[in-house]
Amino acid sequence: MHGTAPPELIATHTGPGNTVLPDGLRVVLDRRTRRVDDGQVLLGGAPPRMLTLAPAARALLVDGGFAVTGATSRALARRLLDVGIAHPAGGVGGPPPADVTVVVPVKDRVDGLARLVAALPHGVGEVIVVDDGSADPAAIRAAAGTARVLRHERSRGASAARNTGLRAASTPLVALLDSDVVPEAGWLEPLLEAFADPAVGLVAPRIVALAPVVGWLGRYEAVHSSLDLGPDPALVVPRSRVAYVPSAAMLVRRDAAGDGFDEAMHVAEDVDLVLRLHAGGWRLRYVPTSRVAHDHRTTLGQWWWRKAQYGTGAAPLALRFHGAVPPMVLSPTSAAVAVLALVARPWAVGAAAVVGGVAAERLSRKLTVRRPRATAAQLVGLGALGALSQTADAVTRHYWPVSLAACLVSRRARRTVAAVALAEGAVDWWRHRGRDERVRPDPATHLLAHRLDDLAYGAGLWWGAAAHRTTAPLRPTGPTVRVGPNG
Repeated sequence: MHGTAPPELIATHTGPGNTVLPDGLRVVLDRRTRRVDDGQVLLGGAPPRMLTLAPAARALLVDGGFAVTGATSRALARRLLDVGIAHPAGGVGGPPPADVTVVVPVKDRVDGLARLVAALPHGVGEVIVVDDGSADPAAIRAAAGTARVLRHERSRGASAARNTGLRAASTPLVALLDSDVVPEAGWLEPLLEAFADPAVGLVAPRIVALAPVVGWLGRYEAVHSSLDLGPDPALVVPRSRVAYVPSAAMLVRRDAAGDGFDEAMHVAEDVDLVLRLHAGGWRLRYVPTSRVAHDHRTTLGQWWWRKAQYGTGAAPLALRFHGAVPPMVLSPTSAAVAVLALVARPWAVGAAAVVGGVAAERLSRKLTVRRPRATAAQLVGLGALGALSQTADAVTRHYWPVSLAACLVSRRARRTVAAVALAEGAVDWWRHRGRDERVRPDPATHLLAHRLDDLAYGAGLWWGAAAHRTTAPLRPTGPTVRVGPNG
């Protein structure tokens, strides 16, 4: 079968041997977490769920957070952190910078390497530059400064270069930084703090645009880059708001990384690593208070081609990991709402209300909260909003070839697809317009770039599915599908 994960890679990713949180660690509720029944019930997490709290747990969360001080608080913190309802907020120090080896894979990018090395903090254990077959190895050595340089005589790809650095590192932690990034001041400390939790195997910073931001594509990438996962912290979990972190910048526990990246993958190798670590039981965290700037592609042809390459990575991932990268995650109720939304008829609105009402009533009978109907209505409503968002993405991104085919034969389809493309683009601009304080993208060029982005990713998605002779990355899934490696 195409895309089957090498068994040795899966086997080497064993889980953490210690998951005991240290005294003093503080946790705070995620800002999206909703409290129901005066705090007796929490709604949120990754993926979303409902937790009913015992009185002792409710007392700890009166102010929205607490510090680990004993068995009860430790058990509650572990549970809340592991489901993404809360995040660590310091209180105890992490490992020192001396425990970190910085690994930089590079091929021919001399100026970028020199810029990166100059920005690295003092006090790290070692800096290793892996020259992946550059045409001028002497220039790479000069740009690397005092860093140790290892060389591949012929280019083997970024994954192989990172793995060479991982194998050469002797410290317990390894920071992987691509040669087109520049860490901002203070980037390392927040990442190290996350490793106060011994169950954490990988931590990633927020990737922002490197100044100066130029042109309409530059403005779009500054607020909507695939590498920028937003301003909010997150547990990295498949099929959640932050389902992956990019390999452009990450800090990994060397014991967790095992054999590292799959060298046969030249795209989505970072997602593959994340999924294997998650399947092995490691906790993975996204820490946006740490910021690393990235030199985004802003030349139209190169930018579009890279977006299409991202789409091709979905097929091998879907074959390796059941249900990890579906285009849509829908319950039966959500699926019905999605279908009715596409009908775009007045009667469909009433039908959607009936479907939602029935689902809420059935759910309310299973809830043990003070106001089951109100809570059920809230849950079903949130699910419906999620279904509408996923439907818009499906029409304009994952299934745009199907949308195009429908438009060629149906006037109603043309009106529906045009309305979805405009409405989704406007909402996307509104949601992302303030992500980078340096730029204010205008709605028109943002909409154009967003639609080109979706066309590129969708084209790569279908091309990858055809190349691997599978429909796995095109199939929607339900919310209860097991996520884990095949075999």
